[in-house]
Amino acid sequence: MEKLIKKIGDKEARKIKARKEKPESILFGLGMFGLVGWAVAIPSLIGIAVGVWIDTQWPSRYSWTLMSLIIGVGLGCLNAWYWVKRESGQD
Repeated sequence: MEKLIKKIGDKEARKIKARKEKPESILFGLGMFGLVGWAVAIPSLIGIAVGVWIDTQWPSRYSWTLMSLIIGVGLGCLNAWYWVKRESGQD
């Protein structure tokens, strides 16, 4: 029962804090949008460059460009998730 009371109290404290804080502007949203875009684009481009280099140095039947692109996009998504989580706080 005490855990439930503490959980409800924590939620209420967060709601009160959120009401006191000023809402984020449209510029914050656009900045976050740009941050997420670059956070995914840069690792993807690096992955493509590394894959093309591997394909030219050591030709094989597998496309290293495609594999490293997928890895780059995955790392970029993790990077974007990290930044969004960091910027949005602990909520």
